[in-house]
Formats: sequence, C-alpha cells, structure tokens
Amino acid sequence: MTAPTVVDQAVAFRATMSHLPSGVSVITTRTGDTPVGMTASSVTALSLDPLQLLVCVGNQLFTRKAIAGHGLFGVNILGEGSQDLARQFASKGDRFAGVDYVEEHGVPMLRAAIATVVCEVATELPGGDHTIFVGTARRFEHNSAGRPLVHFRGEFGRIV
Repeated sequence: MTAPTVVDQAVAFRATMSHLPSGVSVITTRTGDTPVGMTASSVTALSLDPLQLLVCVGNQLFTRKAIAGHGLFGVNILGEGSQDLARQFASKGDRFAGVDYVEEHGVPMLRAAIATVVCEVATELPGGDHTIFVGTARRFEHNSAGRPLVHFRGEFGRIV
C-alpha cells in the first residue's frame, strides 16, 4: 500500500471542509481606476475592540496583490438568490461587467449585498498558500431583512 500523495490529501481535506457551511462574500478593492473583486467564503469577524475582521485570499490571485497595494478592501455579504453574482466574481474576465456598485471610501461596494464592511488593512499574515488580511472596519451597514447565501459541500444554498 502506498502513502497518499499531497494532492490526494488536499482533495480529501477540501472535501472534508466542504461540510462546514459558510457565508458567501465578494471581496472588493481597486488598483488605480480599475475595480477588482473575488468570491470568498473565508471571512470571519475577529474583534470588537478594535472592530476587525479577517479575509483569506489565495496568494496566486490578482486580488491579493491589489488589496496589499491599495490598503483597503470591502466585504460584500451576498444574500440568497445571489448565486449568479457569486459565480461571476469567481470566474475569469471582467467581474464587474453589469454589476451595480458604489464607491465607499475608495472601495467599490456591491449594491446587491445584504451587508457591507469597508476595511483598512491592519495586518497581512502568511497562511500557507493564502494571505490572511486583518482589516479594521471603517464603515459598515446591513439590511435587516436580508438572508445570507450559503456555501455547503460545493453548492450554494440558503438557510431554511
């Protein structure tokens, strides 16, 4: 019997972690005049004093470089029914094509989000093949009637 390869372990670990439901967000920033964004499920509230959250962004992604360069990012928490928006920001090409957004503190924020947070990068930490950005909240708001889009076992869903 042979030992499992690193790739086999990564696939098994990803399948295991897919059983942990998570909210779906779009992380936004900009580089120069160009809005940049990506779909993320690794977003977590971190601290109430100071008001901070963290996001994990793959090291190979352009969004990681853009956040590090701009020093600001937005977390746009998607509501149920926003699967197409989540897929658009997970795809290649112009992710902002046809997307309604507004600039908040120099960050493009999606109007379709049920909650938004604009953050200033406080800390950037290595996390394996990802970078962990700790952001200090500068502006935040939410829609009390909104219900979140959930990601579970590779599929989008909703809380029933």
